[in-house]
Amino acid sequence: MTDATAGRPPKAGQMLAADGTPLKTSLNRALRAQKLRALLLIAPLLAFVLLTFILPIGDMLFRSVQNEIVPQTLPKTVAALQDWDPKTDALPGEPAFAALHDDLTIAVEQKTNTRLGQRLNYEYSGFSSLMRGVTRDVKKMDPGQPFKDQFLAADKKWGDPVVWQTLQIFSGNYTSGYLLNALDMQRTVNGIEMKAPQDRIYVRLFLRTMAMSLGITFICLLMGYPIAFLLASLPLRSSNLLLILVLLPFWTSLLVRTAAWKVLLQQQGVINDILVWLGVVDDANRLVMINNATGTTIAMTHILLPFMILPLFSVMKGIPPSYMRAAKSLGANDWTAFWRVYFPQSIPGVGAGAILCFILAIGYYITPELVGGTSGVFISNRIAYHISTSLNWGLAAALATLLLVVVLALYWTYDRIVGIDNVKLG
Repeated sequence: MTDATAGRPPKAGQMLAADGTPLKTSLNRALRAQKLRALLLIAPLLAFVLLTFILPIGDMLFRSVQNEIVPQTLPKTVAALQDWDPKTDALPGEPAFAALHDDLTIAVEQKTNTRLGQRLNYEYSGFSSLMRGVTRDVKKMDPGQPFKDQFLAADKKWGDPVVWQTLQIFSGNYTSGYLLNALDMQRTVNGIEMKAPQDRIYVRLFLRTMAMSLGITFICLLMGYPIAFLLASLPLRSSNLLLILVLLPFWTSLLVRTAAWKVLLQQQGVINDILVWLGVVDDANRLVMINNATGTTIAMTHILLPFMILPLFSVMKGIPPSYMRAAKSLGANDWTAFWRVYFPQSIPGVGAGAILCFILAIGYYITPELVGGTSGVFISNRIAYHISTSLNWGLAAALATLLLVVVLALYWTYDRIVGIDNVKLG
């Protein structure tokens, strides 16, 4: 009998399949077919993830450095400004103004000058109005006269060197301006510099988001661990009943729960009324628990607490009670038995709950927006503002990109210290 795949006799001692094919070759062929079937089964899911998750994230990352509007709208001006040195010349020469006139004439016809002004207005306040005024100014200019004098006569802002410096700095197809802005920095003719202290808001907002998210996660752990321990220790009938109470908030809309906290926490709300009635606080000195970090912490702890309890409960349920009894029989007291025997086995649930709560907290938007005021909002609220109100999608993408990088860095750090293999949901 010959090898069906190679046309030569099989080696001595080689096992063959029923059709005469070497067994190893037949097994490899079957494994490839099995992998192909498995790939075809998950192909719709992969396509869905690609279209709804991977591509949007890629588009977000690209928008944080995208800057084609400037070179596409002002190609001649960008070329003319390449030889201009803002450190030695106050303003560019006549060729740059002539190139600007030619570019803006086409931009006005194609109605792209307003988009250009909106883009550069993020870097230089007043550029938007400057581009809107170009519509009438360009039409009045005489090609036989110096364009530099005509631009300066039309609007004195064209005589500001910062306007031309902005055009030169942001003349590339890609820019680091959005990412620098998200880090409270800016690019000038002298290089990268920090913004003025009163304009530095994003780094502080990032730090606040991190600190509050970690604090909320820690509070959820302190409150959720005893509850999960109780649920795992009770008989099945009692634990199921209490577990329904833990899941009860999921039956209510997130917006409704947040609005309920607004009613409870306000100065004329239920909690302050009870404290005044008990004599804990004076009626004239009611506690301020809304529109600040306190309100955000309380409301988000209530919302995220089930996400901490459920992983803890599922892991604790799998810890045999006999371990604690064995530790006590060997002379350990209740605290030693818990800390040395029970708690280490619950670490996978702690890790899963902490990661789940932290990731959810750091990206929350609705709750900080409704109860956070000015001191309790997160970076996600600023991202939403730039997307829906200021329409600065580039800066919103840059903030989201930095947030993604921070989360991935924290995830990597956690994996290096604790180990992601120790995270379990049950």
